[in-house]
This record gives sequence, C-alpha cells and structure tokens, in this order.
Amino acid sequence: MKTKDNKSKYYAKISLGIMGGGFLATFPFQDSIAGQVLQGGFEAGLVGGLADWFAVTALFRHPLGLPIPHTALLPKNRDRMLKAIINMLENDWLTKESIQNKIKDMNISEKVLHELEQRLDSPTLHKGIQSTVIHLINEIDPEKISPILEKELKDYLHAVEIEPVLHSIVNQVLKRELDAKALDYVLFETEKWLKKEDTKNKIGTLAKQLLDNTNADGFMKMAIQSFSQMINAEKLGNMLQPFFLKRIVLLQEPNNPYRKTILDRIHSEIKNVNERRELMVELAEWKNTMVEEWSPSDQITSLLEKMRDKFILQAQDEEWIKRNIITRLHNQIIHLKEDSTRMMKIEGWIQSQLSLMVEKYHAKIGQLVKENLEKLDNETLINIIENNVGKDLQWIRVNGAICGFLIGILLTTFKMVV
Repeated sequence: MKTKDNKSKYYAKISLGIMGGGFLATFPFQDSIAGQVLQGGFEAGLVGGLADWFAVTALFRHPLGLPIPHTALLPKNRDRMLKAIINMLENDWLTKESIQNKIKDMNISEKVLHELEQRLDSPTLHKGIQSTVIHLINEIDPEKISPILEKELKDYLHAVEIEPVLHSIVNQVLKRELDAKALDYVLFETEKWLKKEDTKNKIGTLAKQLLDNTNADGFMKMAIQSFSQMINAEKLGNMLQPFFLKRIVLLQEPNNPYRKTILDRIHSEIKNVNERRELMVELAEWKNTMVEEWSPSDQITSLLEKMRDKFILQAQDEEWIKRNIITRLHNQIIHLKEDSTRMMKIEGWIQSQLSLMVEKYHAKIGQLVKENLEKLDNETLINIIENNVGKDLQWIRVNGAICGFLIGILLTTFKMVV
C-alpha cells in the first residue's frame, strides 16, 4: 500500500513537472500556431496541477508552510472530525441494536462446541490442558486450606444433633444383632477367665470371706459357722467354678430363656435410650468437648499434600489427561449436541449475557476509539489518512494537470479561431 502511494505521489510530481517544462519549452515557438496551442495547453495544465496541489495539500497542512487562511483543514478540525467519527460509529455503523441483532444471528454455542471438538485431538491442546492442570494443582497451598477445612468440619460436627445419630446407631445395633454379639463376647471372655486356676482360687477366697463375714441370728448363724468350719477356700472354689462355668455355657445357647430375658432387657434399654434426657445432654456436651479439643489441622495438611502430589504425578501422564479430561470433554460435547433442550438453554444464556454486555459497554466503543485517536499527534494522524486515501488524492493532481492541459488546448484553439 505504501509503495502504491509513493508511486502516485511520484506520478503527480512528474505530471506537474511535465506541464511546467512544456510551458517553458514552448516559449521559442510562440510565433507558430502549434507552439501557441501547446503553450496554452501546458500553461493551463500547470495552473490546474498547481491549483489541485494546493487544494490537496491544504487538506492536511499549510502549503509551503505559509499560514494561509482555510488551509490545514484536518488539524484545525481534528476535534470535530473525531466527534463525527465516534458519532458515526455509535449511531450509524455500530448501534446497540445492530450489534445485538448480529449476535442473535450467530449460533455461538454450536460454533464454540464445533471448534473445541475439532481441536480436542490436537497435541498442542493436550499439552496446554496438562500444563494448566499441573499449574492449578501446584497453586493449592494445603497450609492455607487446612484451617478453613478444619473450621468447616468443626462447625458441621457442632451442628450435628446427637439424637438422630444415636437413633441411627441403635437401629444398626438391633439390625445387625450387635447386642447379642456383645453378650456372646462378654460370656466368652468370662468363660475363659473362669477356667483359669487363679480365678478358681479367687472365687473360693471371696466365698469363704463372705461366709465368715455374714451376719445372722440363731440357727442360721450356727449353721453358717458350722459350714464355714467344715469347708475351706479351695473346696469352695472347686464347687463354685464348675457351677458358674455351666451357667455361662447355658447363657451362650440361643434358646436359653435366661439369655432371652437378658437380651430383651438390653433391647428395651437400647430402644429407650433417646428418652433419657440427662444422657442426651451429657452425650451432646461430650461431643462438643471432643470436637473443640480436636485439632486435625496437621492431619488435613498432610492429607492435602499427599493428594496434591498424587494428582501432580497423575497429571504428568499424558494418557491420564486423555482418559480423564480429553475423553470426558469429548463425551460431554457429544451429549450436549444431542440434547437440543440444553443447547437452546446454553445459547439463550450466552445471547442474554452478550446482549447485557453490549447494553452496558456500548458507550465504551466510542470512548475506546476516541482514546486511541487522541493518542495520535497531528502528523501521525495525517500520515495515516494519506496512506489510506492518499493515492486517490494524488491522482486528483495528475487529473488536474491533464484536464487543464486539454482544456488549455481547446481554449487557445477557440481564441485563435475567434
């Protein structure tokens, strides 16, 4: 473009030079008819070329640097010109309605999905997604997040009602028959303890102490004392240990009536545990105290660090990126394309957001153009205009010289004929 403009300026200067040179060259031939006709043509061409040069130059600057009135029109009318350009952009070319109507004609969501689908197989996109994922994971600071998570976790635990939790626990205990299993465990451990030799001796000793310290009157006292003198702790242990063991074994049998009685009592106590208000209050206070004293920040930080390192290691694997991100994106795009209702909703949302942006920032278009134009000094602005329309302006000078030459020939001929 710049080369063409330079050529047009070159042609304009040549045409003016030819007219001036021709005018001077025809002075010796004024006595001949042809010389007079040519001199008249060159003279008129020179005048026409100079007049058009003055007119074209006067648009942009003062001719020959002289402050001639009504010249340098563009610099003098710069503000008016800028206002006219901005007004034309805002009110004629780029009105809010025209932009919004153009947006409505565009199926933006479909174009975006199509473009994204076309690029999903691009290794460059894969690398970009991989680096983005790794960067985002690296930005996670566990030490800053853990106090937040700790607070949220404690607030949640404080808000948890103890009664529903206890009710759920009771239901699970009864459903899984954990009470019967607990009883069996106690009986089993008791049986193991009773079978020990040391336990037998302890039982005998305790029984002997009970007999010796029993308070009774009359015949009962005499009978107890007589029995106590006849038997020692070892014999009592040998008598009581098998008795207790047999009862323990019987209680482990599923159909034992005493076992059923014990379990019924346990069931009754468990089912009615929520009605024991004092116990509920104590459990709630215990829960809140445990939560307040609990400080899991270090554990949360450690867990987050491990998770971060794990995800970074996974994200460094290109196959993991393809499998977990690229493939999922591809599937989501397919589902979206097949779901016309969702596509319409997405397109409607995009259209509404863009319309709101146009409504809100439309005035910024003129302001942006104004700010960019005001950054240009007069000389730069003139050069831009000359570079874009200068070719046609320079050809005005060429045409002026040629037209002047032809008109000069006609007028001179007419004068000679008349």
